[in-house]
Amino acid sequence: MELEKFALPGVEDKRPLVIAGPCSAETEDQVMETAKQLAKNGIKIFRAGIWKPRTKPGGFEGNGVKALPWMQQVKKETGMLTATEVATAKHVEEALKYGIDVLWIGARTTADPFAVQEIADVLKGTDVPVLVKNPVNPDLELWIGALQRINNAGIKRLGAIHRGFSTYDKKLYRNLPQWHIPIELHRRIPELPIICDPSHIAGRRDLIASLCQQAMDLQFQGLIIESHNDPDNAWSDASQQVTPEVLNLILNNLVIRETNQTTENLTELRRQIDDIDMSLLETLAKRMRICREIGTYKKEHDMTVLQTNRYDEILCKRAQQGEELSMDGEFMKVVFEAIHAESVRQQMKIMEGK
Repeated sequence: MELEKFALPGVEDKRPLVIAGPCSAETEDQVMETAKQLAKNGIKIFRAGIWKPRTKPGGFEGNGVKALPWMQQVKKETGMLTATEVATAKHVEEALKYGIDVLWIGARTTADPFAVQEIADVLKGTDVPVLVKNPVNPDLELWIGALQRINNAGIKRLGAIHRGFSTYDKKLYRNLPQWHIPIELHRRIPELPIICDPSHIAGRRDLIASLCQQAMDLQFQGLIIESHNDPDNAWSDASQQVTPEVLNLILNNLVIRETNQTTENLTELRRQIDDIDMSLLETLAKRMRICREIGTYKKEHDMTVLQTNRYDEILCKRAQQGEELSMDGEFMKVVFEAIHAESVRQQMKIMEGK
């Protein structure tokens, strides 16, 4: 992709780039009061949802175009840049007409290449910075595809927003971080800035501070955080919004570690990791050889490849053993699910005579 530095006028080039404001632009007073408090604390980019399609009908779905003059007033009175989500070509046209400085594409829209392409088509000939949230499901190629569509429209100030991934089985987070996916995105497109959205990952305000620190430790470029002057009474996503005062406390307590330190002192430790990784590969290869022998036995004795009881036993036992060795049980399940999938694949080849 052909990218330029994600530079914004009046915004200092340092980590973290912070975008903050309420989930929704509810009333002019709410927008202005929140913006003034954020500006007082040094926030340079104000975000607010203008169009808010909800998961189910009946909730507050945004004020639409009516709220765009409020964003203009924020810029006039505070000097802040403004940012909002766009989901259709019409949204883009209206946002640009009212001078919105930064646009972002939401997770549901990113998942629809047709919608992204319509947005890309209307962006041609503009130079507005655009941020693309990850799709709802953990699909890196879909995320990259959306970024490429926007970039192909001539948008060179482009960034990504990591807001976590939806899961049916809700646990601690509203959306699972699955940090390895944005890390892989950075590996593939190192010049692309990635901003973390801890509000949508967390779904709870008490988890936001720790997620912000994790994002900084993983060298994310910035943060986009929902902040409301009266979050308990917010019209949408009340539980994940913080007051400007709390946001200021979170940001002031962040530890921003140097990213360009010498790695000489890590060389020996990394060499040890390389050696261990090679041992792991050799051990896995040995395990697969045994699995192939088992596959041959199953074929000769007319047995099915999948032995459900044995699979359940391995998953439960390895998760428990991993926890005893100070590793996360869910991580161990993921590892052994992948190992089992490869074992099944190799045994199926034997069954098929390949």
